[in-house]
Amino acid sequence: MALQDEFHFIDQIKPKRVFQSGLIAGIGDDAALFRPTPNMEQIICMDTMVEGVHFNSHTMDPYQIGYKALAVNISDIAAMGGVPTYYLVSIAIPKDWNEADLLSIYEGMAMLADRYAMDLIGGDTVSIAETLVITVTVLGEVEKGKHFLRSHAKPGDIVFVTGTIGDSAAGLNLLLHNGKEHSFTELEESLIHKHQYPIPKVEIGRLLSSFDRVSLNDISDGLASEANEIAKASGVTLRIDDDKIPLSEAILTQFKDRALEFAFYGGEDFELVGTVAASDWDILQKKAKEHGYVLSKIGIVSDDGPAVFLNRNGELQKLEMKGYNHFTK
Repeated sequence: MALQDEFHFIDQIKPKRVFQSGLIAGIGDDAALFRPTPNMEQIICMDTMVEGVHFNSHTMDPYQIGYKALAVNISDIAAMGGVPTYYLVSIAIPKDWNEADLLSIYEGMAMLADRYAMDLIGGDTVSIAETLVITVTVLGEVEKGKHFLRSHAKPGDIVFVTGTIGDSAAGLNLLLHNGKEHSFTELEESLIHKHQYPIPKVEIGRLLSSFDRVSLNDISDGLASEANEIAKASGVTLRIDDDKIPLSEAILTQFKDRALEFAFYGGEDFELVGTVAASDWDILQKKAKEHGYVLSKIGIVSDDGPAVFLNRNGELQKLEMKGYNHFTK
């Protein structure tokens, strides 16, 4: 049945426990109150997911939609080197969504929130004519002076990425062509899982925060777009080697000819791309391996002005700032 009673619905999604000791008042008053942690900088970010643009019933179920809606915001906190603490959810609900599916969305968010000890402290619930719209705001914190910015890259730095790139776009491609109910192979399932259940790299961000200077971006719109954002903000050139891009066995098996296309322009991997001083690279790699994290050196930074170039067999090709854009066809 469709959602009939907003207040009954809010009562059902109201958290039964509190993780953050700084929370004074959460859901139940006109606004939430929390006490910032001493000597920490506060981080805030927000993302909106729209039915038919970011998800549909052909590619994800309600639980996965909720999980991903929160994950994309946590990834932004990770890219700042921070720890997520609180989140708020504004949801615009059309009449064709029933209460059970809506509660499943919140369950997907709660599962991920529990992992990172985050508290749901508010939001809004309204009706809308046609498509479901979810806007999530996440708050986080990072030690004073330890935040990462895209403008922190300098000539001589190492360019690196976490994990493997392009898997989410490859998984989405499989879902769009076959639907989520299709019988996929094990390798195909691994690509689909990367799209439906991205894992924010909070722990790696925290590891990086032990270094004096890091530039960082989460890969939401594709490696090409995110690398160009760092180059532009820092006024430097990133030179990336195409044969150094970490690609999974699954993407090379299923989409060998399109793997780099997915990596550069697909997006929604929510891995991290960044730069670190060359003198810190070996230490960083050693620490990452000790924790089981995968970091790959994919290039270097030079002082030739804001641009990204791809090295293919010794030939440099300019990597344009393009990726997934909601306002282009």
